[in-house]
Amino acid sequence: MMKKFVQVLIYMMLPMWQLQAMEFDAYTTPQTQVVPIVSSVNGGQYELLVKLPEGYGKDLKRRYPVVYFTDAVWQLDLLSAATTFLMDDAILVGISWQKDMPRGDGKVAVPHASRFRDYTVTPSTDKARQAKYHFGQAEKHLAFIRNDVIKRVDTLYRTKSDQRAYFGYSLGGQFGVYVLAAQPDTFNHYILGSPALGGSMDYLSNLLSQQKQLKANVFISYGDQEARLKTHVDVLLSKLNARKHSQLSLTHEVMEGDHSQAVPMTAARGVSWLSKLTQ
Repeated sequence: MMKKFVQVLIYMMLPMWQLQAMEFDAYTTPQTQVVPIVSSVNGGQYELLVKLPEGYGKDLKRRYPVVYFTDAVWQLDLLSAATTFLMDDAILVGISWQKDMPRGDGKVAVPHASRFRDYTVTPSTDKARQAKYHFGQAEKHLAFIRNDVIKRVDTLYRTKSDQRAYFGYSLGGQFGVYVLAAQPDTFNHYILGSPALGGSMDYLSNLLSQQKQLKANVFISYGDQEARLKTHVDVLLSKLNARKHSQLSLTHEVMEGDHSQAVPMTAARGVSWLSKLTQ
C-alpha cells in the first residue's frame, strides 16, 4: 500500500519537477535596443538602453525628443511606463554603469560601482571610502556624455537636437545639478529627483554663481519624509530662484514618502511636466 502511495505521489509531482527544469526565454522591453559604447574619456565599456516610440518605423521623416537618464537598469521600466501613458513620442536613452569597472584588488566590481565615481562632483573626506569608490569624477562622465553618448544617439536615431531632457534620481540627481551648473546647454530640460547633494552643495553653489547664462527648464522634487536631503535641496532652490536675469524656468514639487517611495511619483510627475514642454 505504501509503495503504491509513493508511486502516485511521484506521478503527481512529476509535472512540477519538469516545470522547474525547463528554461524560459527572458522577457525584454519591447522596442528597446542595447547599444555598446566605449568612453573616449576613461576607456570604460558602457551600454545605452534605447527605447524607441512604438510608431518610430512608420514615418521615416519624423524626429523625436530624447530623454537621457542615468542608472539605466533601475530607471528604464519606470520611465518606459511613464512615457507610454504620458509622452509616447519620445526616445528613451538609459546610460548604464561601467560594465568593466575594476576593483582595487583587480577583480570586477559590483554592477553599480561606477555610479559613485561618475555621478559625484567632489571627493570624499573619508580616505577609505574615497579609495574604494573614487568619488568626484562627474566632469569626466559629462565629457563622455557630450562627446560620445549624444553624438552616437544623434547618428543612429532621428532625434531633435533642441529637445534633449535629462532624468536623474539621488546621485543621478546630483549629477544633473552638476551638468546644469557646469554646461547647462547639454540638455534643454532637467528632471532632478531627490538630488543627493550633501557635502557637494558649496562646490555646486560656487559653480552656479560662475554661470552667466542659465537657459533651461528644471523640475526638482523630493519626498516629504526626506528632511535631511530637503535642507540641501532648498538651498539649491533659493539660489536658482535668485537668478533673476537668467532664462530659467523652475518647477518644484514635493512627493509623498521617503527616498525610495518618492521614486515612481517623481518619474510620473516629471514626465507629465516634460510632455507639456515638448508638445
